[in-house]
Amino acid sequence: MQTAATDTEEELATRQVILQAAYEEIHVRGFQAASLSKILANTNVTKGALYHYFPTKLALGYAVVDEILAEQIQQQWVQPLLQTDDPVTGLIQIIKQAGQELTEEDIYCGCPLNNLAQEMAPVDEGFRSRVEFVYEAWRTGTETAFKNGQDKGFVKKEINATSVATMIVASLEGCMGLAKNARSKKMLYQCGESVMDYLQSLRT
Repeated sequence: MQTAATDTEEELATRQVILQAAYEEIHVRGFQAASLSKILANTNVTKGALYHYFPTKLALGYAVVDEILAEQIQQQWVQPLLQTDDPVTGLIQIIKQAGQELTEEDIYCGCPLNNLAQEMAPVDEGFRSRVEFVYEAWRTGTETAFKNGQDKGFVKKEINATSVATMIVASLEGCMGLAKNARSKKMLYQCGESVMDYLQSLRT
């Protein structure tokens, strides 16, 4: 007989499988075109189980933003930057690593967060506010890192860390958007080089 703890672990695992499949489907097709049937086909989960965890497609989409995309941004862009006193060097390393890890499919599909901002912010406040929460955390983390860099003597005192953080996030997302539309990794690298050149100008 299974224990309650085991049941809970299995439930959490099942929920995560659904979330990951939904994330992948939404990334490729967008939220509105995403198919619950295709999500289920990529899992061993029944339709009843899906609706047990996520009563509507909208609830599933919200969870993708809140749990998967928010965590991705924190792990890739925020936490590594907060662990260094030199945010210029740290961010350049993060950008280079991200560029190396991106596949042609990633370029074709674009940034999943930016995709949802473009697709859903005009039509659904729940999506808009959730995406903005993730962007705000990204901007705030970047701002904190640059303020710390100023305190440690790595970043020019005269820069406005809030404005710099906003421009960095916007530039990185813009690079992905241009590369997606052009279907060009070369364009992504060209744009990334310009962002890194700008970062170098912020050093003391």
